[in-house]
Amino acid sequence: MSDIDELRRKRMEELQQQAAQQASQQSADAQSQEKMRRELEAQKKQVLMQLLTPEARSRLANLRLTKPEFVEQIELQLIQLAQMGRIKSKITDEQLKQLLRQVTGQKRNINITRK
Repeated sequence: MSDIDELRRKRMEELQQQAAQQASQQSADAQSQEKMRRELEAQKKQVLMQLLTPEARSRLANLRLTKPEFVEQIELQLIQLAQMGRIKSKITDEQLKQLLRQVTGQKRNINITRK
């Protein structure tokens, strides 16, 4: 009986070691992904600082509080336009307002009338 107990104990130790290794690997992967996400966020912020005037950045920051996905989409579009060379100067608050109107105007308006 003691041999069986000894085998069980060894097997249990092996499984615990494997679990610890997997947990440390997952932790390292999560940390590297978080670091990469922060670096990309910093790069995006730097590009937007060059593309937008302070007023336009302020408007996007305020809008981010209510519609974060929408602002994320707008920022990606602005960065893509800049990479393609279609943006020559900084985008002002008025230009950003116009862009936001165009993008929100593309959505379908649903009107329900009752008779």
